[in-house]
Amino acid sequence: MRTGEERKWEILGVVSSNCSVKGPKNGISNGTLYKKTFIEHFEQAPMYVAVFTFVGFAVGTIFGYLRDFMRAWGLEKRNIAAEREQQKDFVPLYQDFENFYTRNLYLRIRDNWNRPICSVPGPQFDLMERVTDDYNWTFRFTGRTIRNVINMGSYNYLGFAETDVNALKTVTIELKKYGTGVCSTRQEMGTLDKHVELEKLVAKFLGVEDAMVFGMGFATNSMNIPALVGKGCLILSDELNHTSLVLGARLSGATIRIFKHNNMQSLEKLLRDAIIHGQPRTHRAWRKIIILVEGIYSMEGSIVRLPEIVSLKNKYKAYLYLDEAHSIGAVGATGRGVVEYFGMSPDDVDVLMGTFTKSFGAAGGYIAGKKGLVDFLRTHSHSAVYATSMCPAVAEQIIRAMKCLMGLDGTTQGLQRVRQLEKNTRYFRRKLHEMGFIIYGNDDSPVVPLLLYMPGKIGAFARRMLEKNIGVVVVGFPATPITESRARFCVSAAHTREMLDTVLNALDELGDFLHLKYSRYSKSSHPELYEESRLELED
Repeated sequence: MRTGEERKWEILGVVSSNCSVKGPKNGISNGTLYKKTFIEHFEQAPMYVAVFTFVGFAVGTIFGYLRDFMRAWGLEKRNIAAEREQQKDFVPLYQDFENFYTRNLYLRIRDNWNRPICSVPGPQFDLMERVTDDYNWTFRFTGRTIRNVINMGSYNYLGFAETDVNALKTVTIELKKYGTGVCSTRQEMGTLDKHVELEKLVAKFLGVEDAMVFGMGFATNSMNIPALVGKGCLILSDELNHTSLVLGARLSGATIRIFKHNNMQSLEKLLRDAIIHGQPRTHRAWRKIIILVEGIYSMEGSIVRLPEIVSLKNKYKAYLYLDEAHSIGAVGATGRGVVEYFGMSPDDVDVLMGTFTKSFGAAGGYIAGKKGLVDFLRTHSHSAVYATSMCPAVAEQIIRAMKCLMGLDGTTQGLQRVRQLEKNTRYFRRKLHEMGFIIYGNDDSPVVPLLLYMPGKIGAFARRMLEKNIGVVVVGFPATPITESRARFCVSAAHTREMLDTVLNALDELGDFLHLKYSRYSKSSHPELYEESRLELED
């Protein structure tokens, strides 16, 4: 039941259900920027959950130190990597906390990760069964295959990870024509007509002047950001940005400052301070200020507040770098990402980046925007100079999927996939809310994190779900805060309603068994994201 205040902000287009309601001081100024309701959930767990989570980690830590003591005195077999006797006086390589965490906590539930599959990662997959005889230090395969496991973990948002012979006919033709590898970089002998065709299609799909494609999505960020900024430049990065963005920022040599996740007050304060104070010591103006954000954040399921960020970057004359790895194809009326989702123009974003590894069932990434930007990267990008070009058959797979999305294949199948993904996402999220689980993120995000919190429930959850023939991804520290372990579901257009209902029924049962239904529809667990200080934005 919405309060009158919530209904007021829903009309303005900035409201969050049971979680993150924009305060009245900035709701009015921001409301006109949004053309649709923007609903995100970040519910706080009850206090007892936080207490037991800390207790669980405390107990695990105590026993971890006890076992390390036993290993040191030869009372327990040492299976971990150890320092050589000749290097005992060196600075230790392995004795940090994360390594302690890995050998004493992660290994106890290691069987829930790195499971090898032996089929296409579609809505269902086949899994190679493995067992351990030494408490997850090593595994052995039994020779059995666990078949038709419902896949709730792969980023197959639009269902293009498929093996249909008719769908892959053009890919097969290109594979026979070009082979599997290019064996050269883009600046040498590695630019093929398929790459040129793909780049023209990407530019047309996004509605920009030009685009450049790369063979690896991670390297698209990490190897191109250093070409765009350097010493004397300032990077403003969201605290939850992907590691590829973080690495690219660090390699650039630019000064990096972090703003709170999706917090416009935090971002504006950094922008204002950067303009007023300039560079440290010299106080000269920054050569360049660039904001790094993602379209959909892969661990939170939240969507970037793009209209507000664009308004801020225009106000302070900064540049905007938008990573659409998880949002391109997954949101927007025709799958063109968060720019389309918010009804904005591609020209509002200076650097559009995305990957082909999720919605397009392929590999690689792209940078798109003004022709001058792309021409500059063709010459200065480390990936263009040193990395091997994209496999031609992979390029054809992307072309096939993108043409399907654009309707250039003569069908409406692409549009149907986008709409089916939206339906599946909203249905799955709504049912989880009704069951009483705490889930994070935006109602339109196909990334659905379900909070588990307590370390002992991570392994129990994944193992029980696999017993029910459902494959899930469970995530913990250091990929998430140490007290916010979670299961992350990725909804696909290829999931049928029957598959989703099977998963939901299993979750309902398991939620009761493991006591995971923590939701009380309480205030946001990130109150700092929604301060009531006024934020003046330009339309």
